[in-house]
Amino acid sequence: MARYFGTYGIRGTLDLLAPEFVSGMAAAFATYLGGGTVVIGTDTRTSRDMVKSAAVSGLLSAGCEVLDVGVAPSPTIEFLVKRLKAAGGIIVTASHNPPEWNALKFMGKDGIGITKERSERIEALFGEKKQARAAWDRIKPLTRYDGAIREHQEEILRHADAKAIAKRAPSLVLDCGNGVAGAFAPELFVRLGCKVVTLNAQADGFFPGRNSEPTKDNVSDLIASVTALHADAGIAWDGDGDRVIFVDEHGGYVWGDKSFALCAKMRMREKTGTVVTTVATGNVVKDAVEAGGGKLEYVVVGAPYIAEKMAELDSVLGGEEVGGVVWPELSWGKDGFMTAVKVVEEMCVSKRPLSALIASLPEYFNAKSKVACDGKVKQAALDAIRREFCAEQGAKAITIDGVRLDFPDGWVIARASGTEEYFRVFSEAKTQERADGLLATYKRRVEEILARS
Repeated sequence: MARYFGTYGIRGTLDLLAPEFVSGMAAAFATYLGGGTVVIGTDTRTSRDMVKSAAVSGLLSAGCEVLDVGVAPSPTIEFLVKRLKAAGGIIVTASHNPPEWNALKFMGKDGIGITKERSERIEALFGEKKQARAAWDRIKPLTRYDGAIREHQEEILRHADAKAIAKRAPSLVLDCGNGVAGAFAPELFVRLGCKVVTLNAQADGFFPGRNSEPTKDNVSDLIASVTALHADAGIAWDGDGDRVIFVDEHGGYVWGDKSFALCAKMRMREKTGTVVTTVATGNVVKDAVEAGGGKLEYVVVGAPYIAEKMAELDSVLGGEEVGGVVWPELSWGKDGFMTAVKVVEEMCVSKRPLSALIASLPEYFNAKSKVACDGKVKQAALDAIRREFCAEQGAKAITIDGVRLDFPDGWVIARASGTEEYFRVFSEAKTQERADGLLATYKRRVEEILARS
């Protein structure tokens, strides 16, 4: 049976996401749900209407009622599924990927993403052409739902210290990346009393202002603008608004694990509990959680796995190192807008600049690389990596996703990519020299194992 699902949904270019494929897969998803109401929305990509229309047709044909929120952030759609107690949701977005890509992200009850394992049933229904089909007099309505963004904003404001933010009135540069953030973030921060300058706030599916992923290289204009305008901070989102990164008042790029750690530190003051993250997340988050009396729980890389474990454990926070944080009081999805508001709130309540807040966190150094791998030998190579790495002396092995080896002065992970033919190798340590050394050693060992596979 062909496999289409990755770590979260089906992602690809339009040679895969053709209308007939999308419609059939949406009907299979509706059959998997057993009917009910499904919320659907898109990011700003040029193919959004084509892909969404095909998905809507499939959902309606299989007997679902559909609420169409139009162009909206992924966290807004995830929030709405949970709030309305809908049967599920589909987000038409390829998130941080290039503009020629698109994707279908599927959510079940409460807005929890469908994992790769749970998707096997959907793929089987699709492959065997066993989708349910509604009779002509049983087809449910398609309804336009226009209030989603406003409702999501209101809920964020309910959980923010708006008075503290308005009193300080910080100056912010917001880089919306020509994505859905442009219709959400500027209004949100103006309502909070901030002084706002925007970059790339116009919706454009070609992403002319910058690449959709807010890496350090891609947000160079934001960095320059923050320093030129003497702003208090810069904030940038990816194409669908679930990831967010920050630039401090000096133009310093804040890596996603540090903003996640800052959020964890804040949350532990409010409510001690379990924080869920992936095995690829740095120890700065672990330190922040444990210093506040909390516990860190590791899961497989991928947003649905974080959501599932958070719901299971009644977790107080979740997230990953790329700048995505899950706030369970809103939804089980990463919310780049709630995260941005909470970081700005911390700046205002503490009366400390962002650079000082980040400097208060423990410092670690990391190194990242990847090794090309033939998909035919990926599983055999992964098994061999697990056997050999787990035999290491002086290290604790975590085998939830690939192999992570924790040493007293650092850690290294080797894991198979869920979307590409690569093994990813990351390392982290208390010095850059040690991080580079760990990466070099274990990347070479991965290459040796692949050569034998």
